[in-house]
Amino acid sequence: MAKKVLVTEKVAEECITILKEKGLEVDISLKTPPEELLRIIPGYDALVVRSATKVTREVIEAGSKLKVIGRAGVGVDNIDIAAATERGIVVCNAPTSNIVSAAEHAFALMLAAARNIPEANAFMKSGQWARHRFKGVELYEKTLAIFGLGRIGGLMAERARGFGMKLVGYDPYCSPERADSLGVALYDRIEDVLPLADFITVHLPKTNETIGMFGPDEMALMKDGVILVNAARGGIFQEKALADFMAAGKIRAVGVDMFEEEPCTASPLHEFDRAVLTPHIAAVTEEAQRRAGEQIAQYVAAGLSGSIVPTAINMAPVPPEVMDAVGPYVPACQMMGKMIAQMSGEIPSKLKIVSAGTLAGCDASILTAGALDGLLTYRASVKVSPVNADAMAKRHGIKVELASEPDAHEYASTVTLDADGVAVSCTLAGPSQTPRITALRGYRIDIVPAAHALVFEYVDRPGRIGTIGTILGEAGVNITTMQIGLKPGDEHAIVYMNVSEEVSDEVMDRLRSAMDLKNLWKISL
Repeated sequence: MAKKVLVTEKVAEECITILKEKGLEVDISLKTPPEELLRIIPGYDALVVRSATKVTREVIEAGSKLKVIGRAGVGVDNIDIAAATERGIVVCNAPTSNIVSAAEHAFALMLAAARNIPEANAFMKSGQWARHRFKGVELYEKTLAIFGLGRIGGLMAERARGFGMKLVGYDPYCSPERADSLGVALYDRIEDVLPLADFITVHLPKTNETIGMFGPDEMALMKDGVILVNAARGGIFQEKALADFMAAGKIRAVGVDMFEEEPCTASPLHEFDRAVLTPHIAAVTEEAQRRAGEQIAQYVAAGLSGSIVPTAINMAPVPPEVMDAVGPYVPACQMMGKMIAQMSGEIPSKLKIVSAGTLAGCDASILTAGALDGLLTYRASVKVSPVNADAMAKRHGIKVELASEPDAHEYASTVTLDADGVAVSCTLAGPSQTPRITALRGYRIDIVPAAHALVFEYVDRPGRIGTIGTILGEAGVNITTMQIGLKPGDEHAIVYMNVSEEVSDEVMDRLRSAMDLKNLWKISL
């Protein structure tokens, strides 16, 4: 029976198409009243929302079948993360879907505020020509302070460098190496940054620490004539304080896309011509909406299939540079975990995850959930997600160890799973980052695993492959690709053979009886 997904807000058509292509049943119920959502949510395995639907604790507790809540966008303020975590429900978003749109809008607000563009436009359309009123300021060689150097803050830094701006910043989670790569002088204290800035832009999440972060005390430390931009979260700048300091002339102009209360039709900022205000549209571009729909559909489908969702919110925070480098290996670790489970036949007591090459030194902890999901889902019929990975490892008595090595041999990077001595290594190849097995049980190979495979280990002698091909051919099973791996000084060989379909137990028995095999495994991925 197909799993069911409820979509409660308008998303890109690509989202619905992908969900259906994944074999999911999709129901669309736009502008669903809260009481109606409570009534219908028990029948769904996943929920897809944007920012308007309030996914409260009550909704989550009513969703007895819920496994995934997907936010087709970035912010998840409308979802009770704590309640979902308690229930083991993965909450995911599409964090990269609108980052370009958000950065471009923040930059547009900064330029519009610096050059009085909205006010000049209004005068022109009223039939007035008043050049003397609209003397602006340049961005060139001015100092821009960026609060929050994640993905969007990083894009702002790149664009600001193109305008010849000097960059300073504050982000307690940003590494000095990342700040250096962005050309940002990183400071440890907010109060040290504020007096330096001609322009200030914020790209911070909504937390107890960031709401109201900039009030009268902070604004008093700013330069006279500073220009402020908020396209991140409403309330980071206290709106009343903004209005007071604009009235006093301390703040030259502001560009604001997010407000303390939304919809916002009246605020203290509305009276100022130099307040450039937009109605929460930073992410509202055709490209961003399409990407958000496509990404969240893939993540929701992955979560429902038992795969790891790299953008799961309710897991330990992962810096963007770590997610970009290590995140693509999560599905590969799940695949390798499944392979090991089928080769070992039992749950391991120790799992070692080794990242090598360009991954050496990266925090590879996000790979743990993928590896455990592959190991345990196949053997123990459990579902592992970033929400419960640590608990599942402890419950099944698996000690997890992370390690790294600088040498990935001829590959840029590899990841190796070693479960009680059964080891598999892989790399990612090509633009689609396809997993390739590079080593198996100590044998060096290089092959893209298919859905069905046979793995032989035997003493290497002439005619072995011919015997295998004859038996499979008689059974109507095609060999699609294969690789032979050897060990220096070892008489044994390993053959990884992708086949067109699952091989029956009868054919497996024929293969065993026809050859002197050390091992033969049937792999289904």
